[in-house]
Amino acid sequence: MKIKAEIMNGDQMRRAIKRMSHEILERNSGADDLVLLGIVSRGVPLAEEIAKNILDIEGAVVPVGKLDVKAFDDRKKVDPMEVAPDPGVDIDGKKVILVDDVIYTGRTTRAALDACSSLGRARKIQLAVLIDRGHREIPIRADYVGKNVPTSHEERVNVRIASVDGTDGVQLVENE
Repeated sequence: MKIKAEIMNGDQMRRAIKRMSHEILERNSGADDLVLLGIVSRGVPLAEEIAKNILDIEGAVVPVGKLDVKAFDDRKKVDPMEVAPDPGVDIDGKKVILVDDVIYTGRTTRAALDACSSLGRARKIQLAVLIDRGHREIPIRADYVGKNVPTSHEERVNVRIASVDGTDGVQLVENE
């Protein structure tokens, strides 16, 4: 893995996540009825960080769930009902914020929308991503973006999170 560029260091990451947390609160008129669903794997600690920021800003506890979307991947032939996701939170009538580390083709987000539909009927679903690298294959865009990073198909974005990887940061690397 050849690192081409350091996109964000830990401090820049934390500032972007804090800004996204403020934007989420502003666009939703506070934290009432918010639910954060982190897309497995690195979307989960990002959702937890956003929830912590909202607690610091508003004093409100926002439920955080884990959303595993593998069963809804359009490349797999798995019956979603056999492995239906259990995020651990109720989304009916709530304003759901899907949280992921990187949006690329949009297919993971499409799978997450399908997974949400299998869980109940949210009042509103929004998407927050740390990095938007472009190259959509389906018409999906993020509502909250930490940073837009133009990339080629030959590159990959690696998001490192301290609770998972031991350090925080985002790197642009050559695809191997």
